[in-house]
Amino acid sequence: MQHGPAVRRRKLGAELRALRTSAGLTSGEAARLVGWHQSKVSRIETGTSGVKPADVRLLLDTYGVSDPQLRRLLLVLAGSGDGGGRHHWWQAYRGVLPPTYRDFISLESQASAMRTLETTVVPGLLQTPEYARAVTAAALEGASEERLDALVDVRLARQDVLRADPPLELSAVLDEAVLRREVGGPGVMARQRQRLVEAARLPHVRLQVLPFSAGAHIGVTGPFVIFSFSRTSDLDVVVLDHLTSSLYLERKEDLRAYTEAFNALSIHALSPEDSLDLIAGTAAGV
Repeated sequence: MQHGPAVRRRKLGAELRALRTSAGLTSGEAARLVGWHQSKVSRIETGTSGVKPADVRLLLDTYGVSDPQLRRLLLVLAGSGDGGGRHHWWQAYRGVLPPTYRDFISLESQASAMRTLETTVVPGLLQTPEYARAVTAAALEGASEERLDALVDVRLARQDVLRADPPLELSAVLDEAVLRREVGGPGVMARQRQRLVEAARLPHVRLQVLPFSAGAHIGVTGPFVIFSFSRTSDLDVVVLDHLTSSLYLERKEDLRAYTEAFNALSIHALSPEDSLDLIAGTAAGV
């Protein structure tokens, strides 16, 4: 397990190495074309050192990479502030957001699909403002009103990925406890459940509920997120959230294990139609 920046460096390096190979260049030839020492190209490709977005652009130009989506994604991995995705709006909150959260948002903004298991709270992309504030206030006891306002603003701004063109494809499995846990009071929960009903009807959102009757399941160890990218599966990553940081799993065996776990949870969960009925029922107080 690694923190986001280390994972991003390695993934970026691996993709740049693949692009160089596809261009028919050795690392030495690539270095000569851009005016670098070969060791710099090697360090970038192995992820042992960071790389500036300008250097990534230079390499992509040298390798003849014109795909705008791939260029934007690789610039995001390099930490670019202008690689796309509404010009990285979250940079305006640098004083409020920890680096791990900014890193998570940067991946979310460029992902084509997101699969998530939530066992305690509604996924951030589906939270109402009131619910988001109640969850944030509980997680950051004693936080100032100004900080809570900023963090709620960030949570709501993240939801724009569901309204993008094309939108993020979201598949979420929610433990029934998410629907039953009263966050912020009955009124807040009633509006939050209604929001879930509305979201579940969107064509790019697949929402399933894992009922209490399913008993113990593979997800009891905690929530997780799997980000997928349309250009290449080699950039897919699993994110595990902890109280003070996020950890990233990038090995193929880890991705396979969490993908299989999500698929198993989807099988044991209610169908999207039955899940919608359950959500609607809890919204009605059933």
